[in-house]
Amino acid sequence: MKSMTGYGKGVCSRDGKTVTVELKAVNNRYLEINSRLGKSFAACDDIIRKQIGAVIKRGSVDVYFSFENSSGANSELKLDLALASEYVKAAKTLRDEFMLDCDLGATALLRLPEVSALQPLKDDPELIKELAAEATKEAVVNLDGMRLTEGEGIKSDLAHLISTIVSSLEKVVARAPIVVEDYRKKLTDRISELLKDVKIDEVRLLNEVAFFADKADINEEISRLSSHIKQFTSCLNGSEPQGRKLDFLSQEINREINTMGSKSNDMELTKLVVEMKNQLEKIKEQIRNVE
Repeated sequence: MKSMTGYGKGVCSRDGKTVTVELKAVNNRYLEINSRLGKSFAACDDIIRKQIGAVIKRGSVDVYFSFENSSGANSELKLDLALASEYVKAAKTLRDEFMLDCDLGATALLRLPEVSALQPLKDDPELIKELAAEATKEAVVNLDGMRLTEGEGIKSDLAHLISTIVSSLEKVVARAPIVVEDYRKKLTDRISELLKDVKIDEVRLLNEVAFFADKADINEEISRLSSHIKQFTSCLNGSEPQGRKLDFLSQEINREINTMGSKSNDMELTKLVVEMKNQLEKIKEQIRNVE
């Protein structure tokens, strides 16, 4: 079991080039990847998304990408040879026309406007992609490790909470058969108290008790609730993402507990139902963070 929240960082360097990828994940119903890559690194976006999607199935993941070039070779000198040639031709023309000495050397030529210029080097896009892939792989491993650690804690909490519901359900199972007999006894005592000198009509009494027993019968709810709890417990040990299934089962458990409560006309059963609902709310809160 994995949590949907976590953080992971990956760094990859080569030839003085460094790519850093940070991943921050929070709860979300589906997988949503929000990348923050500049236009210069747009080609890395698909690589990063595929690596995240291969491991993370649910959650909102924010991607932070940075690139650093510390190789020292950030620019190169470019010469405009055509322009330099025009300068040389012009110098020769002036020399011949006015009988001048030609002192235009290479150094002087470099000083002339726009003959030479420093231009930034273009980074190798394939190298950046490789660095991004390796950094993302490391970040995903670290993120998944944190999610797994938190998930084990959630799993432990869910196992404890569902066990408290099982404990309450066992008390319900023990109490349910007694409810009808208690109702019959209370009804008999009440009638005897109100009609002291009148003989109780046993047939009508039995009909009333039978009607109550049918109305208060929660055997079906107990059976379905027990089944849902077994499935829930089984999901806790599943290797695949179980968040959606656990969410569905918690809704089904809630439905059976509510029906059980609506049928209950017994103080003890009502207390047990309230306790189960209280534990179930804690379970639903925890499930919101399960992948």
